[in-house]
Amino acid sequence: MKKRFLLVVALVLVAAMLVGCTSESTSLLDKIKDQKKVVVGTSADYPPYEYIDDAGNKTGFDIDLMTEIAKRMGVKLEWVDMPFDSLVAAVDSGKLDMSISCFNYDEERDKTVDFSEAYYTTEDAFVVSSAFTGSIVKPEDAANYKVGVQSGTVQDGWLTDNLVTPGLLPEANLSRYERVDQAALDLANGRIDVLMGDYVPVQALVAQNPDLLIVYNGVLSTGPINIVLPDGDVELKAEVDRIIKELQAEGFIDQLAVKYFSE
Repeated sequence: MKKRFLLVVALVLVAAMLVGCTSESTSLLDKIKDQKKVVVGTSADYPPYEYIDDAGNKTGFDIDLMTEIAKRMGVKLEWVDMPFDSLVAAVDSGKLDMSISCFNYDEERDKTVDFSEAYYTTEDAFVVSSAFTGSIVKPEDAANYKVGVQSGTVQDGWLTDNLVTPGLLPEANLSRYERVDQAALDLANGRIDVLMGDYVPVQALVAQNPDLLIVYNGVLSTGPINIVLPDGDVELKAEVDRIIKELQAEGFIDQLAVKYFSE
């Protein structure tokens, strides 16, 4: 009787282990397709990449791109709008399946998440108000002024590493904002002198406000733009990369660039 009991216990334990292994081996891509839904994070404050239109809908280059990717994955797209500097942690913790929000590859980010193939390339820019009387000939000249930047961006990292840490820009003179439109408002009102951001969204800010102008642009912290993916999820990355390459080959991404960046 005792041997039979031990055998039953052993069989139950083996079955439990097999169920556990099966559960653990299910990839996120499988779960997404089983649930027919992908949960994607963005910070919809960065036109023309992602923003809210007059009708209250999310729109922009990244929004259209992710919509097409989800369509080709055969799943419904569920958006989660949150502050930019929360997106990487949300992907890392599993709250989001992935995130698209004009992300550039960053070594620090790469410690906790993965990146898709690049889908576009951009530059950095410095923008000032028309009342600005200073001079920014080279990027380091920004250290002479009060600078604003969106928190958690690669521009934030560049300013910290190249100006604040070496002692060129006092920490008190660097203002970090949750949303880039908040920084633009402070720039227009004279609370900061210079705003550093991604070149394309900065162009959109300038187009909306004739009192702002770009005084410098070039590749400093930016470059290729990628989708943020969970760390080590080979299957999901392969699927997203496959679709990105497909869209590039078809000219779909070039058409989005013309649509959003040529206005």
